[in-house]
Amino acid sequence: MSSRERKTDIITLGCRLNTLESEVMRDEMDKAGIEDAIIINTCAVTSEAERQARQTIRRLKRERPNARIIVTGCAAQLDPAKFANMDEVERVVGNAEKLDGDKLFGIGQNDPSSIVVSDINEVKETAGHLVSGLEGRTRAFVMVQQGCDNACTFCIIPAARGPNRSVPLDQIVTQVRKLVAGGHLEVVLTGVDIAAYGSDIGLCSDTGTGLTQVIRAILDGVPDLARLRLSSLDPARLDDAFFQLLAAEPRLMPHLHLSLQAADDIVLKRMKRRHTVADVRAIVWRARQARPGTVFGADLIAGFPTETDEMFETTLDNIAALGLQYLHVFPYSPRPGTPAERMPQVPGDIAKARAKRLRTLGLTNLLTHLTELSGTNQAVLVEKPDFGRTETFAPVRLDGTAEPGCIVTVPVKGLRDGELLTSHTQIHPLHDEQAAE
Repeated sequence: MSSRERKTDIITLGCRLNTLESEVMRDEMDKAGIEDAIIINTCAVTSEAERQARQTIRRLKRERPNARIIVTGCAAQLDPAKFANMDEVERVVGNAEKLDGDKLFGIGQNDPSSIVVSDINEVKETAGHLVSGLEGRTRAFVMVQQGCDNACTFCIIPAARGPNRSVPLDQIVTQVRKLVAGGHLEVVLTGVDIAAYGSDIGLCSDTGTGLTQVIRAILDGVPDLARLRLSSLDPARLDDAFFQLLAAEPRLMPHLHLSLQAADDIVLKRMKRRHTVADVRAIVWRARQARPGTVFGADLIAGFPTETDEMFETTLDNIAALGLQYLHVFPYSPRPGTPAERMPQVPGDIAKARAKRLRTLGLTNLLTHLTELSGTNQAVLVEKPDFGRTETFAPVRLDGTAEPGCIVTVPVKGLRDGELLTSHTQIHPLHDEQAAE
């Protein structure tokens, strides 16, 4: 029976980590037999994200007036009273509590309508929750760490997620093994700052950072995993061993998403980022040397306080020169409690105009990459019978006969509306072998 039939829903706002945590909450909901409830898993990366969360809560209550509304996630962690004071909301649960079904739903508690939000900075461990898969998805997310120890001037997330906490390595491998056994061929490592993995448990060594070690452990320990993809990476933490792995391991996808934020050194310094533009150039060059054809995404903030027209043009020029294809762009919005809130602000209309120019550039770079794939054969993970994605995450329109969850090899015939086109599909040898077993 589906969640909709049980009149229960989980609404996920924000990042991939929230998506994974929502799946854990779904499991908890199933175990507890909860009915007629809606969980809103909120985001707090921008003030606009909070506004959208409140708007969503009001809309859902109008649509489902008898449903129990439970609010959790980063926005709830930062300001639980704001949500608790909404007439529509029955319960507010913090990030440290939301994966515990009893605390999430108030099971066994005298006051099921209370606020349950603890000090996230006091949390020292991160549980490696095991899920068998992700509902309706062909790729699965695996949380490797929580929290962040950096102090970027624009960011409130450390206050919402707490300090860096790594999931034990054996639990991660077990989780990936379980997901692959359940039919997932692609896994995405996710967290708040995955490149910091292991720094809190002494995994960083001469043999590589903790991130390098967890990648190696997964690929060695789960040979049936076809694809391993990484979520956003801090450029300051990528080491020699990482590029060696990228060159040697075809199952590590040639698609790297960098937590860049800007491509002007003055802006980066005022953001308190730990990398420079020269560092990013070196990373892009080394990755493409190690694995020709590697593509890049980037998180970018447009209109950061004190960003002049000249600084923005520098960012634009550098993104164009680097050829970054998948741009995730936010116009800056001030977050209360952050140092950047107190800096001289760029007018909102200017920030939005700059964000639009960055998105346009990203689309141009992506179309260039897609055009380069025309005439090639591409291995595609099928998400729907008529849609899938390549190793570089390029979208492919299929002929409608492919089985979701499989990898197929297809000849790319052209490009239309931002998607690669193909005339037919051929089952990937990996699955021919599996079918014969």
